[in-house]
Amino acid sequence: MGLDIGAVDPIAPEFHRIGTAICAPPMPAHIADWERRLLADPNLLGDIAFAIGGPFHIMYPPQVGSNISGFRDAFTRAGVDGVVYYGKKANKAASVARACAEHGAGVDVSSVGELKAALGQGIRGDELMITGPAKSDDLLWLATRHRALIAVDSLDELDRLAARGTSARVVLRVLPNASASRFGLTADELDRAMSVTAGHPSICLTGFSFHLSGYDAIARAELADELITRCVDARIAGHPANTISIGGGFGVDYLPADAWSEFTEHTNRDWFHAGKSFDSYYPYHFPTAGPDMLAAVLTHNGLAERLRDNDIRLAVEPGRALLDRAGSTVLRVQGRKTRYLNGHPYHLLTVDGSSLSLSEQWFDSEYLPDPILWPPRPERNLTPTCVGAATCLESDMLSWRRIPLPRPAEVGDLLIYPNTAGYQMDSNESTFHELPIPPKVVLHDTDGAGDRRLRWTLDAG
Repeated sequence: MGLDIGAVDPIAPEFHRIGTAICAPPMPAHIADWERRLLADPNLLGDIAFAIGGPFHIMYPPQVGSNISGFRDAFTRAGVDGVVYYGKKANKAASVARACAEHGAGVDVSSVGELKAALGQGIRGDELMITGPAKSDDLLWLATRHRALIAVDSLDELDRLAARGTSARVVLRVLPNASASRFGLTADELDRAMSVTAGHPSICLTGFSFHLSGYDAIARAELADELITRCVDARIAGHPANTISIGGGFGVDYLPADAWSEFTEHTNRDWFHAGKSFDSYYPYHFPTAGPDMLAAVLTHNGLAERLRDNDIRLAVEPGRALLDRAGSTVLRVQGRKTRYLNGHPYHLLTVDGSSLSLSEQWFDSEYLPDPILWPPRPERNLTPTCVGAATCLESDMLSWRRIPLPRPAEVGDLLIYPNTAGYQMDSNESTFHELPIPPKVVLHDTDGAGDRRLRWTLDAG
């Protein structure tokens, strides 16, 4: 039975105000072609769910390849020598690292485990960027053995590399001016580091790197421009210094502009279970996202021209942006309750997974793109719905927000949270309650006899 709040067109931007004051507006995510094909298949999703027997993630590696191509095309249009390193911490799936190897991208790693995993999927040693603070001796040893590019974060790290006496390719990570970050080298430390590298011919200073919080293209362009001067000065001192890495932080556009503005301009606590509120959200609508943001960096104040004139290669380390629309999370409804706010009913679902699979929830925020209810049915009965996890924690909610599902969810239905590959699906997962960690399912295109099908395997990671 549906809730007695009237049938409403879920596409209309104002429909959440009809019949109830407690339902949040719709926030439908941008859906990739492969997801439409999956959702339209009458059997595939249900068959996977039956075989797995619990929550799972879906990965579509060709989308990663397409996203890599988008960044490479931005470099080509600007006439800049550029290289893409995938920030591996964003998702551990082996299929993503394999897609990077197949599409000419390197991988940014910060641990021995990540390094081994990248090599195991075909990434060559000189296609690795080693980042992170105070790297272990084992990581530095492997990095030098494989001729990886090492982003040096501190003077003591540089001293440990120098003491090895083995050949090492390094960039020096710069602490941005007025930054309180614990990462990077100050101006004085950079000068001392250059002296250290000058005294140790085994260390090749290939350039400089930085990482900025937030998503400001202009700030990245301006700091990159400053580092061009540092590269030129380093060359005068005898170093090759031909690379600048501007790190990651390339925005992802999850939602249409009107859905995002409707939510942000009118948010109220009545839209959330238990009156929950959050101080901030990821900017789920990003008008200049991914490769377009890189293009904005390159065109600001003639940065591309300066890079070309000084023969400098620009490196980027996107994680989330290379995973845009490359994966989703699937959970099964295993329980439903009806609750009321000010006399208005809403549903409170329990699914067979945990909010650890939507990591945004564990940063005191909410993952906002609407889940998709499957299987689809023709009935339309707007049902405000919150989603809780199958744990004993009051705070373990996948969706505090009352989502306008198009019909009441039934036990056994599936909820598909779209676009969760970037930092959501496995950053914080654990075997809490001894529940298994959701596996990753990899979709593959199969073309045969004019029938374009999707087939699946388990990820090798």
